[in-house]
Amino acid sequence: MDGNFHKAAVAIFVAMVMDGLDGRVARLTSTESDFGKEYDSLADMVSFGMAPALVVYQWGVVNLAEYAWLWGRLGWLTAFFYAVCAAFRLARYNTRFGLADKRFFEGLPSPSGAAVVAGMVWLCTKYDFIGPVAFALVFVITAAAGALMVSNFAFYSGRDFNLGERIPFAYLLVIPAVFMVISLDPPLVLFGLFSLYALSGPILSGYRLVRRRRRRAERDQSKAA
Repeated sequence: MDGNFHKAAVAIFVAMVMDGLDGRVARLTSTESDFGKEYDSLADMVSFGMAPALVVYQWGVVNLAEYAWLWGRLGWLTAFFYAVCAAFRLARYNTRFGLADKRFFEGLPSPSGAAVVAGMVWLCTKYDFIGPVAFALVFVITAAAGALMVSNFAFYSGRDFNLGERIPFAYLLVIPAVFMVISLDPPLVLFGLFSLYALSGPILSGYRLVRRRRRRAERDQSKAA
């Protein structure tokens, strides 16, 4: 709120790292509890729901009011829409935990949605990308991230990757390679990576839909023959 948008965006990414570690630490130390699960959800709502909405609103969405009264209202609603979608996404995840296919998330995970929004603000802040075009782009991307969180698109979770098994040596080289690429331009690379992940759900669903229709058409042709 004081205009430290770069630090705010970085803090959200740090929260993502902590979110990925807290559950593993609890399991390794045998300190899992129902209280911890509920508190984790509250922390996720603050870190990946309220914080990104507040940051994106203070950075650019609020400035839409300078161009038109209606745009200002829509900008406020967009930030609010994102926060509400994050709350719904977390609530749905908690109620369906253990029931859905562990290989995939239903809807864009809230940390990834926050990464798209925070990465966008970080990128725009670094390169001074401001003005009506930038604010409108932020408006669209924030709304899209919120909508993807409450969608039914399947997103790969990576949970079938077992660290307890033997890992090929070539795979180990991927880890430092990723860090090297990110270090070239952190806001640009992180925003690009998480944007691609956000698009992977709709693209994968579209591919599956086309493949099902093609198979159905082939079956119909075989029956007709």
